[in-house]
Amino acid sequence: MPETSQLVIAVDPILCQPERLQPNLLSGADRLGKIIAQGQTVFGVVMVALGVVNFFCAHFGLTIAGVPWIPANPLFCYLCGAVLVAGGTSIAANFHSRSMAMLLGYFFLGCVLFRALPLVFANLSDWSVYGILCEALALGASAWTLVQVLPPASSRWESVLRKATVSGPYVFAVCLVAFGSIHFLVARVIAGLIPRWIPGSLFFTYLTGTALVVSGICIAVRRLDEWAGFWLGVMFLLWFVLLHVSRVAADPHNPDEWSSACIALAMCGGSWIMARHAKARKAVR
Repeated sequence: MPETSQLVIAVDPILCQPERLQPNLLSGADRLGKIIAQGQTVFGVVMVALGVVNFFCAHFGLTIAGVPWIPANPLFCYLCGAVLVAGGTSIAANFHSRSMAMLLGYFFLGCVLFRALPLVFANLSDWSVYGILCEALALGASAWTLVQVLPPASSRWESVLRKATVSGPYVFAVCLVAFGSIHFLVARVIAGLIPRWIPGSLFFTYLTGTALVVSGICIAVRRLDEWAGFWLGVMFLLWFVLLHVSRVAADPHNPDEWSSACIALAMCGGSWIMARHAKARKAVR
């Protein structure tokens, strides 16, 4: 009888000890959690910055065409600036942040209904007004999604107003798909905004449009939405650093450039808020 051969499998002893792997796995999840938790701070700080932009525009008589939260009337511009500074400070300092985020969401909803939508109806063939509309919606949706991840309060008025906040992630997702679609519809116009030292501007325009659409779908269907929100925030942060900082430096007296830079950074914070919301939802299961 031939001898039976024996198959010897070499097993890494570390793999036989799951407890030695667990700290590494947990540290990776913790690092991601710490990053996306900064979305609240980023969003709050940018709201303060947008409020300061309002003050400058009101004081020097400047206007930014179409931006709904920077009205041409100086008095309303000061009032909007005060709302943004108060709301942003509360959110960044985490002081009554849930209530202020809720009210800030309603503030942006008002901007949509009374400023952005009339602008769209008056300029149906102008693609830029749809971008302005979606920016206001996305910022309001970010504030409302933040409400969903903060500890609830027991006040009666908040229990009534918070019902609308559950729409936050879905509204944000729709805005992302709209942003992505605009990148495809006017690709060459958007490619012209990219600095010349970055090669392949048209390629990056299409890549960005695809990333926006895919991220929006992930958030809407609640599949890979935590990672989609995280990487989307990274992309917006890169936009802010590589694109908007240089444009502001080249034209520091143009309030439109300051507003665009703030919106890009606010979208970074909003994206990380979406990731935080996804992470909190999974933890409840």
